[in-house]
Amino acid sequence: MSKQPAKLLYASTEASADALYFSGFFVPDPVVLLEAGRQKVGVFSRLEIGRAEKESSLDLLYAYEDLIKYAREAYGVKQPGPAELIRALAEDFGLTAFSVPGDFPHAVAAKLIAAGLKIEAGEGMFFPEREKKTEAEACAVAEGNKASAAGIRAAEQALRRSKIERGYLKLDGKRLTSERLRVIIQTACLEAGAIADHVICAGGDQACDPHCIGEGPLRANELIIVDVFPRVMKTGYHGDMTRTFLKGKATPEQKRLVATVHAAQKAALGAIKARTTGKLVHTAAAKTFEEAGYETGQVDGVWQGFIHSTGHGLGLEVHESPRVSTATNRLKAGAVITVEPGLYYPGLGGCRIEDVVQVTGDGYQLLSKAPYKWELK
Repeated sequence: MSKQPAKLLYASTEASADALYFSGFFVPDPVVLLEAGRQKVGVFSRLEIGRAEKESSLDLLYAYEDLIKYAREAYGVKQPGPAELIRALAEDFGLTAFSVPGDFPHAVAAKLIAAGLKIEAGEGMFFPEREKKTEAEACAVAEGNKASAAGIRAAEQALRRSKIERGYLKLDGKRLTSERLRVIIQTACLEAGAIADHVICAGGDQACDPHCIGEGPLRANELIIVDVFPRVMKTGYHGDMTRTFLKGKATPEQKRLVATVHAAQKAALGAIKARTTGKLVHTAAAKTFEEAGYETGQVDGVWQGFIHSTGHGLGLEVHESPRVSTATNRLKAGAVITVEPGLYYPGLGGCRIEDVVQVTGDGYQLLSKAPYKWELK
């Protein structure tokens, strides 16, 4: 009998990063995945089991139809579901307790508990090893950032080609909108093998809300934040890159804002190495802003200044562990993080510059690359 709870998942590997990490291939529908001792086990229908044999990283595969037949006879259930399949696996492996992620389906857990099995909801990362990326995973993130860079280049080219008419940008005779620029970026990412949802193309005061994706016409002489975080179709790993552009002529205040954000990113990068805290990296960026006189706080109920963390982990999820913020967690060698300080002041605009690095023992390795040229004539 196993003393330690066996890790259990019931999820689509397309939707669950943990399930994809565990199984190593994409399945659109929820499947049962189980870690029994050192064996990685999966249950698949006839539709998927052949592909699972060829593409997955699992050690042992069960046929869904066989387990259904057994569960129907063993438990007297006309239409067995995932709970009955898991019960059958528990019997086969002599398991009495499971550890499940926080998003495990409650209805399935309730049936397992009623059947006498112990269910423990895991805290923190379900697979802590996901935080430290292998060489192959770092390469997968770098591929994601190549797609990000393709999107950023497409945005820059479109902005360069655009003409200024009556204060607005026009491209090929039509108003250039956030929506139109977003499609240009998404097309470039798709051609690079990645899908880019919710691309941020926000200009002017819209960019002062950091996760506003932007809408409507883009204006000349305003800062435009472009944030591209595509998912590579082949691997499921993401890229994440942000650049700030302006078409026209920047004011001295805009130039100073962008220069200070760039300086803050350099300061944060300079603080990165294994065993340092995310807080120290965040503080390096925040200190740069403070020394330059950029204050953070509420004005008329609206937050402005440096209003978000410096970065986050990146991999099979856009936002994952570790945090690069005021939290005191220590960065591990191999962790992949974004470094993306920003400043946001309604009336002046917003600026964010983001790159991705892998933490090393004495610094970092850059996993993203794109020019920082931002003022486009």
